[in-house]
Amino acid sequence: MSRPFPSRSPSSSTPFVRVNGKIRAREVRVIGVDGNQLGVLSLGDALNLARTNAVDLVEIAPNATPPVCRLVDFGKYRYEQAKRDKESKKHQHANKVKEVQLSPKIDPHDLGVKIQHAVDFLCEDMKVKVTLKFRGREMAHTEVGFQVVNKFLADLAPYGHQDFAPKLIGRGINVMISPLPRNKRGKNPRGEAGPAEEGAEAVAASAPEARVEENHRPAAVQIERRHQPQRAPAPESDSGGFANNPFAQIEVNR
Repeated sequence: MSRPFPSRSPSSSTPFVRVNGKIRAREVRVIGVDGNQLGVLSLGDALNLARTNAVDLVEIAPNATPPVCRLVDFGKYRYEQAKRDKESKKHQHANKVKEVQLSPKIDPHDLGVKIQHAVDFLCEDMKVKVTLKFRGREMAHTEVGFQVVNKFLADLAPYGHQDFAPKLIGRGINVMISPLPRNKRGKNPRGEAGPAEEGAEAVAASAPEARVEENHRPAAVQIERRHQPQRAPAPESDSGGFANNPFAQIEVNR
């Protein structure tokens, strides 16, 4: 049965922290405001100590015996915890894997395109799984496949390192490449400008030429118009301003 209103219960991703009166233990091990341990105190004494220091009693280790609590401002504690979680996510290892497939007869241009794709993945902190598959009688010359894979790894050396040596598994060669740390990793040759920006730069580069052509075009037209013979103006008629007056040839006897 669907609920008409969203649940007010805290999300499962956010850990529940007991504060002040929500702590259930009778005795707690208290850490002071300055970080020093104050020993094991009863819950009432710990709450009175928190009120005296104008801070909260926050349970930081509920599974310990007795639970460990800290005298700290709860808002400050949540901010520090969120900051630590953000830093840990920033420095954790890459968890996304992209696969690049090769062949023993791959064209050099296609190999360069595959290398550039792998460089983009590694610069975005993603792992790259390289797979080279043999078809038919290509299994008789596996050394050709190893040469292609080794060349691929040599071109990616400034951006990532192989987790293990290339292995022949079944009818293919597999190897995993992990990105290097950002301070040791080479810069992406493409830079930060994407295809859209490159297209805009090309249009901007060609815009001055187009403006020059537009500026010269009216002058050429004027020169052509100067050399063209001017047409004689149409004779003015005395028939009330009509160009083709049907009564113009009729003679009137006065």
